[in-house]
Amino acid sequence: MSLTDILSPSDIAAALRDCQAPDSFSPKKFFQISGMSKKSSSQLKEIFRILDNDQSGFIEEDELKYFLQRFECGARVLTTSETKTFLAAADHDGDGKIGAEGINCFKYR
Repeated sequence: MSLTDILSPSDIAAALRDCQAPDSFSPKKFFQISGMSKKSSSQLKEIFRILDNDQSGFIEEDELKYFLQRFECGARVLTTSETKTFLAAADHDGDGKIGAEGINCFKYR
């Protein structure tokens, strides 16, 4: 399964266009524009599984900086500031990584 099986390619493209400039990425806005905020918990878990590059069950800081590239190969890398802000918003237990439940934090925001 790929992200485009769950999300519209045009919504993904719009979300990526919105955050092309460094330090313009907002997880909340990206989730809204891409359509992720409207997905069910099971769909978000599948998206998480796809984004979890090493299939460890967590998205660590090193993986998170390449978040946009999981949606499109040529997308930019998140800046250090963007990565840390994203991690802080979704890391519920402060262990420095996001579990599958962490991605749900943007669903209703």
